[in-house]
Amino acid sequence: MTRRPAPPLPPPKARRHLRETAALTQTQLASRVGVTPGTVRAWESGRTTPRGRKRDAYAKLLKTLADEETARRTTQTQHPESAPEADSAPKPTSGSESAPARKPLPHEPDPVPESAPGSAPESVPESTLEPAPEPEPGPEPVPEARPAPVPLTPAQAFDALYEFGAPALVRQTYLLTGRREQAREAVERAFQAAWEHWPEVARDRDPVGWVRATAYEYALSPWQRLRPRHRRPEPPPADPGDRTLLNTLLRLPPRHRRTLVLYDGVGLDLPETAAETEASTPTTANRLLRAREAVAGRLPALADPQMLHRRLAELASNERLGAARPHAVRGDGERRARFWTRAAIAFTAALVGTTALTVRTAPTHYEPPVSPGQAVRGVPPRAAQGSLSDEELELRHKLRDQLQHGPERLSPRLE
Repeated sequence: MTRRPAPPLPPPKARRHLRETAALTQTQLASRVGVTPGTVRAWESGRTTPRGRKRDAYAKLLKTLADEETARRTTQTQHPESAPEADSAPKPTSGSESAPARKPLPHEPDPVPESAPGSAPESVPESTLEPAPEPEPGPEPVPEARPAPVPLTPAQAFDALYEFGAPALVRQTYLLTGRREQAREAVERAFQAAWEHWPEVARDRDPVGWVRATAYEYALSPWQRLRPRHRRPEPPPADPGDRTLLNTLLRLPPRHRRTLVLYDGVGLDLPETAAETEASTPTTANRLLRAREAVAGRLPALADPQMLHRRLAELASNERLGAARPHAVRGDGERRARFWTRAAIAFTAALVGTTALTVRTAPTHYEPPVSPGQAVRGVPPRAAQGSLSDEELELRHKLRDQLQHGPERLSPRLE
């Protein structure tokens, strides 16, 4: 049995354009397809791709929206003047057709009542019987042009993103680590990385998701255990229920804990959770089920996902977790970047200097190494000089005392 090919889908930008052209919100489109608004947001951002029946329904709906847009453009092209003008007012007609009655203004006199049939008409001045001259058409009012919005500078955009997402990210990271200072530091480091890669983050469909993924990676890094701060425990929550829930979360494996916080704490969809944790959808679902079983095994009241979501939100909100000001985070990131840049320059300069010194002092020709020494065998050992006998001593004294026969010693003289 062969599977039929999946229906083609337009690019993510075209999907969003078709939805906005049809004046549909993500919630309305999600209800028509049968998914959640978060899933539609992921489809339009390109992070996930629909599959199976949902892909068929989504492709069919997009094709319908595209056909409607094409028909609308064709109608506007063929009949550009068919639409009535909204500002045009109906002209008064003469004869039996009368103009619609209107409410008199405060400064106008009361209207003359119509006479009953059979009664004599009242005397009306001739001037009132003459039709009033029609006012000359004046120039149409020109709508006032609204001033164009002033674009934000990169620093202002970063500050707005930080003020919007930093408090919630600190609370979420606290659920992963159980440490207040570590959660605050992880979020600050994530925003510093975002400021360092700001052009990439500014163009991202979900900047908060980019920062959240970076903060989670830093908070769950195994190198955090080697820091001296990690060895000192922090005071637990004051509420016994919050303390039990936090201990249960910290006993979960890091991957299961992160999946549970993203799905039941943050409220992401399963494909979005899988994309952020860099895992497949079945693997993410398996981790989520195991994490829920572990939590429900120790806290049976949290077996309901809705109750678990509410308790996670309460646990994160009960702690006073503040965040630094955005300008301070930007300043720390810039100082850190300058420090590492200067350190890299100094290390490069030291490496270049060491290389130059090595090249300068290195020999210019090859010198063979001295061969190691070898033991010579077969040579008798050298005998040491022993003590003289009595006869040898007497002979030595005799030779020293007697005058040596031979020519006298020559000495230079002046003549």
